[in-house]
Amino acid sequence: MNMSFGKKMFLQIILCFSLICLSSQTRHYNFVVKEARYTRLCSTKSILTVNGKFPGPTISVHKGDTIYVNVHNKGKYNITLHWHGVKQPRNPWTDGPEYITQCPIQPGGKFRQKIVFSTEEGTLWWHAHSDWTRATVHGAIKIYPRKNSTYPFPKPDADIPIIFGEWWKNDVNKVYKESIETGGAPNISDAITINGQPGDLFRCSRSETFKLNVDQGKTYHLRIINAAMNLILFFSVAKHNLTVVGADAMYTKPITRDYICISPGQTMDVLLHANQEPNHYYMAARAYSTGGAPFDNSTTTARIHYSGNYGPPLSPSLPYLPKNNDTHAAFDFIRSIKGLPLKFSHKVPKNIKNHIVTTISVNTFPCPNGKSCQGPNGTTFAASMNNISFETPRFDILEAYYYHIKGVFRKGFPRLPPLIFNFTADFLPLTLNIPKRGTKVIVLNYGSTVEVVIQGTNVVGGIDHPIHLHGFSFHVVGYGFGNFNKSKDPMSYNLIDPPMLNTVIVPVNGWAAIRFVATNPGVWFMHCHLERHLSWGMKTVFIVKNGALLNETLPPPPLDMPPC
Repeated sequence: MNMSFGKKMFLQIILCFSLICLSSQTRHYNFVVKEARYTRLCSTKSILTVNGKFPGPTISVHKGDTIYVNVHNKGKYNITLHWHGVKQPRNPWTDGPEYITQCPIQPGGKFRQKIVFSTEEGTLWWHAHSDWTRATVHGAIKIYPRKNSTYPFPKPDADIPIIFGEWWKNDVNKVYKESIETGGAPNISDAITINGQPGDLFRCSRSETFKLNVDQGKTYHLRIINAAMNLILFFSVAKHNLTVVGADAMYTKPITRDYICISPGQTMDVLLHANQEPNHYYMAARAYSTGGAPFDNSTTTARIHYSGNYGPPLSPSLPYLPKNNDTHAAFDFIRSIKGLPLKFSHKVPKNIKNHIVTTISVNTFPCPNGKSCQGPNGTTFAASMNNISFETPRFDILEAYYYHIKGVFRKGFPRLPPLIFNFTADFLPLTLNIPKRGTKVIVLNYGSTVEVVIQGTNVVGGIDHPIHLHGFSFHVVGYGFGNFNKSKDPMSYNLIDPPMLNTVIVPVNGWAAIRFVATNPGVWFMHCHLERHLSWGMKTVFIVKNGALLNETLPPPPLDMPPC
């Protein structure tokens, strides 16, 4: 029987209102990438920004939201934006790494990026993912609990992003290009920053030092983000303890410490209890660095100002920070972080079907004929995973995979190191310095359980490496120093309450073991988050094949994908 005209109209009106309601719940952000003039360290220069802000705009969402970011590139350089730690289920198309999941947004171009939040809750961040543009193109992502839900700790009185960065007096793109052209290490930064400011210890900086105003007795949620390019950092607050309750947008068992250690790429949710006498107090950060490579050894500061009537000191005392090379202090903190199993999106996989062991090394290539190179002994710096220095293609791997375009990448990234030697020996043959070049990927079946042991080496020189995996949070089941022993070391794995992270610090001349379940179809980047190592080739790609069901299948690309 045909429905009456009145009933049809009524249903159409209801449908219309429901669509309006749904669309009003989807947040839209407009990001305009453009140059802006900024003054730091007594000099002014143009930097690349989003909406003229440094750091860039903060995105605020609730757990499980989907948002759209309209990106318009009005800058001079190609750009991509990555939503770091957002797993983007079935949506690698807008994940952002240049020539991995998309071609860059060219000057004058636009791209509407869909950002799908799922199990993340806490703090993440977004940043540029092309060359070194992320030095100034980055910002915070606040992920609140679902509406009518609560935190697993008493609700803080306020939340504040604390973003670490690095500042160069020179144009950071020139720093990057010069290092690529000469084959040498890039010049170190001139300052570390907190929320874009170097702090009181630098010339021409005191008046703009970041200040956090607090009331005695209240609790403040510090959303800490390490956006530095090449520095793992120690951070602390004078006369205050820090209670870590989350890492990489997954809650952790609360631990209270007098300092934290955080690598580029990592985020932490930290509670600061304003329980001291009203006064001014410094918060400070400086590098944790091993291996002997030059690094920015300055200290950045910000101030905590208690409200009330009192006479503040002319110069507050600096907080305790471990020494720059204190590996024991770094990993005493790192190993203390435990996950909250009740908050895990899935249990720790026990029956592992895919065992992968990969070395991560700093390497060198011979200097090309006719050039003078500034790497060790006249070579050019490189880096590798399993002795392959990744060559970034000029067409994105995701589209090549989806459309079956040949010649962009090759399968067959080795599941074990192709060269077996004492990876962490003090002295290694120079013949080990030179890796192979290639664009090899790892292919995984949908739903497969995966363990990756990431083994640091002392080739050229050992150092701690923060390794980031796009598209997943993984369980960090183990750390160790020296060479991984497949017979003994798994016996000490934490399979009960390991932290779930997206970036793991692999200790200097040591190893870390991670586990995850490959339930996110698409192309996902894995790389060192020290920007110089990423530039040199310490990276690879996972391809997760489609599952059997529609909701386990990669959908088609957006219509406005940037052209290659």
